[in-house]
Amino acid sequence: MPPPPAQLTVAREFQVRRSELTCPGHSLKMMTKAADSSADEVILDLEDAVAVSQKVEARRTVVEALTSLDFRGKVRAYRVNGLRTPWCYRDVIEVVEAAGRFVDVVVVPKVDGPEDVHFIDRLLTQVELAAGLDVGRIRLEVLIESAKGLLAAERIATASPRLASLIFGIADYAGDVGARDFKDAPYERFVHARSHLVAAARAAGLNAIDAVTVQFRDLEKVRADAEAGAQLGFDGKWAIHPSHLEPIHAAYTPSRAELERALAILEAYRKADVEQGTGAIVFGDEMVDAASLRVEWRKLAVARRAGLLDAQDRLVDLR
Repeated sequence: MPPPPAQLTVAREFQVRRSELTCPGHSLKMMTKAADSSADEVILDLEDAVAVSQKVEARRTVVEALTSLDFRGKVRAYRVNGLRTPWCYRDVIEVVEAAGRFVDVVVVPKVDGPEDVHFIDRLLTQVELAAGLDVGRIRLEVLIESAKGLLAAERIATASPRLASLIFGIADYAGDVGARDFKDAPYERFVHARSHLVAAARAAGLNAIDAVTVQFRDLEKVRADAEAGAQLGFDGKWAIHPSHLEPIHAAYTPSRAELERALAILEAYRKADVEQGTGAIVFGDEMVDAASLRVEWRKLAVARRAGLLDAQDRLVDLR
């Protein structure tokens, strides 16, 4: 992906994560389907999707999936068990030692503070050094799933240069704060938590990923939730079934009209900068400056991932 214009303030490289499809780490069949899907990221799950009796064996199955499947350019991630369980440290050591070259991200659940990130970061560094892997290449995504985690979100987001995104874990969060229900009106009841997470992620230059829709057979609900999350500022959404990917991608992919406008704004700003030395322009009836450019550049980054722009950033005719 071409770098953003020099005027833009982008803290980290921007990885497109419209969809993060999670699948059980004990099922090679399901992980194969996920690898063949259209998801931007696949998360092989060792935590909630795996029974206690299968925790140890699932590590070997995840290693097999990572080393044998073709993920076709997707972000390859796996979720470890929580830091306060007896499985977490071996989840990191055994999988990264055996398949670290094929791991892009370790997803860490139930992160309550920066000290949790520090632990995983240091453990990963030790494993990378011992296994001869590039130190720091494997990124971290962390789930905010408690009141304590939400209140520490800003410090969590800056706890390690490995951080790639913050993810909202709605079910555990609802249980932690004592909410009586979280399924029917998740945006009305949890708009503060979601907005706080988005702000913390954005301030640190990270992706913000929205929670799953638990009514997984209701694709209209998935679509409505995805559209609400996109309006709130999330970059993408967790999916628990491949059928969720189409409505999620529809919500998080800019329209052709949005892309035409973004391309025109970036070109107009470039010309004004080069020819007139101006840092702000009038586009239509709007004032456009460097802050606006960041929004438009992100739209183009998503469009490239979706195949809507070619290598020269021209719109692809999909008719």
